[in-house]
Amino acid sequence: MSMSAPSTILPRHIAIIMDGNNRYGKAHNLGKGQGHVAGKEALDPIVEYCVETGIEVLTVFAFSSENWQRPPTEVTLLMQLLALTINEQMPRMNEYRIRLRFIGDRSHLSADLQTLMADAEAKTATFEAMTLVIAISYGGQWDIAHAAKQLAQQVQAGQLRAEDVNTELLGEYVQLADVPAVDMLIRTGGEYRLSNFLLWQAAYAELFFTQTLWPDFAAGELAMMVTEFAQRQRRFGKTSEQVVTEQQFR
Repeated sequence: MSMSAPSTILPRHIAIIMDGNNRYGKAHNLGKGQGHVAGKEALDPIVEYCVETGIEVLTVFAFSSENWQRPPTEVTLLMQLLALTINEQMPRMNEYRIRLRFIGDRSHLSADLQTLMADAEAKTATFEAMTLVIAISYGGQWDIAHAAKQLAQQVQAGQLRAEDVNTELLGEYVQLADVPAVDMLIRTGGEYRLSNFLLWQAAYAELFFTQTLWPDFAAGELAMMVTEFAQRQRRFGKTSEQVVTEQQFR
């Protein structure tokens, strides 16, 4: 059953920090790491809701650059679950014609996982119903520094002048430069921070926080957030009066 938002004002790009897996596992007396397994299952209905509703891009934070500091056994399990998620998502990507992409520093990942990711991206590259982005070994600060490094190399090689570097140019080199900026950023699990996620891309995102642990986060709650999103006034530095006037002349 579709839970599409009643409003026509939809976010083009939704990003989710999927937090609360470990706490879910402890609360339900699950074995070690099984909260992450439950979290993996929660993704499918969210993806289905987004594609049915007409969301263009859904980006989920699967593994941060800081998560490498977690216990080795947990990291190993998370890498195994990521590979399993990719394999399980491929039939869904084909069915719904969803493009699958990954962002993050792949140099830390195993060769097998890198190959699996590249293969999934290649096989879904032409799909246009929606784009699902999985952030693996990703950090917003790394993203910005990586973009700045590329520009610095061009300046050093004489291909670019330092005075030509501005926000627009830098924005062309961050991850996901070719998709709409993040309109909605959601964090589950009751924490109120961005945790180094899409710092550049979410500069003007509407922020949503919920106490719901990620494995319990359902399409119905997301639909309510999308409805609230439609009721918020997004000014992008302008006054309310300017925004209202612009809307009247559209």
